[in-house]
Amino acid sequence: MRPLSVIAAACALALGLAPVSQAGAADVKHVAVTQIVEHPALDAAREGVREALAEAGWKVGENLTWTFESAQGSVGTAAQIAKKFVGLQPDVIVAIATPSAQTAVASANGIPVIFSAVTDPVGARLVRSLENPGVPVTGSSDMLPLPLHLAMIRRALPQSKTVGVLYNAGEANSVALVETLKTVAPAQGFTIVESTAPRSSDVLGAARNLVGKVDAIYVPTDNTVISALEAVVKVGIDNKLPVFAGDTASVARGAVAATGFDYHDLGLQTGRMVARVLAGADPRTMPVETIQKTDLYVNPAMAERMGLTLPPDMIADAAKIIE
Repeated sequence: MRPLSVIAAACALALGLAPVSQAGAADVKHVAVTQIVEHPALDAAREGVREALAEAGWKVGENLTWTFESAQGSVGTAAQIAKKFVGLQPDVIVAIATPSAQTAVASANGIPVIFSAVTDPVGARLVRSLENPGVPVTGSSDMLPLPLHLAMIRRALPQSKTVGVLYNAGEANSVALVETLKTVAPAQGFTIVESTAPRSSDVLGAARNLVGKVDAIYVPTDNTVISALEAVVKVGIDNKLPVFAGDTASVARGAVAATGFDYHDLGLQTGRMVARVLAGADPRTMPVETIQKTDLYVNPAMAERMGLTLPPDMIADAAKIIE
């Protein structure tokens, strides 16, 4: 018969958990992380959470059990993951992106949920207010500085009038962004043209649908579209149609430019909130946090491939230039 410690370790591995020593097991905390889809921005947020927990003294394999599952873009799978996590009874569920947060909150049954990369937590019905959540749910929002994004497009394309926006109408965060975008666009002389993609396989067609109708394409922090960003970039190159993004990670993948924040920093901020909850803080009274600092990233070579020469002063102002 195998020793109980060996059996326990095998069970932990079967569940996708990091094994921990039996000694001091009562002091071990369990954080379960659900993420709607894997792409660089959300992955960076997840790594930030883990790093912040380590900085706070919660280390995987020592005093922290870490469970991670991706829904691979499926809300149905996200709901299954949420129910599975409730069965595991972790100390905290970390939900990355709005669909995963919504399914986690719907199933949590009192388990604290700390979300990250959620654009409109109130509109998504995760919390009662940003200042006072009122439920065992809080986290960090990635609401975009949309006026700055439009100003960035105007700076790169002074004569532009129409901007096409690609998004999944089934993502509450994206719907909130697009509605806000349509509200702020007229003040900067823009008309917004929408094109929707319910699945990542629809992104190429949705991007092609904008050709001949807009002066530029804008990709917000929509998980469905970002997971297939290369398809949008291809349309931009083939049709000399510049593609701008709402997150800086997309610039290295082919977007012309983005004004945004580092999702790794957002994850670090989220992770510090998780650490506070593990230490006994009540998420009901923890305000939702946002990141204020933004940086400009540019990709001059990709801009040229899309028929655009970025202004020299815009390149000079960039925090990062993708070569």
